[in-house]
Amino acid sequence: MAKVIDYYFICSSPFAYLGHPAFHDLAAKHGAEIRYKPIAIFGVWEKSGSVPLGQRTPVRQRYRRIELQRIADIRGLPLNLEPKFFPVDSSLADRCAAVLVEQGKDPSGYLWHAHQGVWTNEENIADADQLAIWLTAEGHDAQAVLAAAQESQAAAIIAKNTQEATEVDAIGAPVYVLNGEPFWGQDRLDYLDHALSTGRAPFRA
Repeated sequence: MAKVIDYYFICSSPFAYLGHPAFHDLAAKHGAEIRYKPIAIFGVWEKSGSVPLGQRTPVRQRYRRIELQRIADIRGLPLNLEPKFFPVDSSLADRCAAVLVEQGKDPSGYLWHAHQGVWTNEENIADADQLAIWLTAEGHDAQAVLAAAQESQAAAIIAKNTQEATEVDAIGAPVYVLNGEPFWGQDRLDYLDHALSTGRAPFRA
């Protein structure tokens, strides 16, 4: 039976950045297909009860900073805790990812550029010219992708993905879904690895 992982994410998530190499290595290890599903994070938060970073309590904001440093250390990845362009609107970048998926292209290289752009390279993920550089670097037709990202179809894909994410009880991003079972956060990749290795039935609430 084919192994398929639905991957719900936004391009500006530090946790998607920190989990990106490990997740893709895990999928390759198990021969699993990744279905990339960029979402509108506010639509997920509205259903899960989560709030934007600036609205979280000081305790949670401080703990997040510790967690990010801890994960970066474990993953062996550089991380700027206070990037120049964050918080940032990643919606155009996310729609570009949706367009690549719709075109049957592999968006992983572009996503890695976007993640690194925010969290290590001080680049503006909301800048169309910057997105064009990343798209071109991965061999995509940047202008065509950016034009399509402004069309209603791209927005409709994001809305559909967001609805799907809420239906599987996504709490935030990233979320990896295997056989309808959600694994929230890159720190659940070991759990996902175990589920793929054992082939166990999905757990239900």
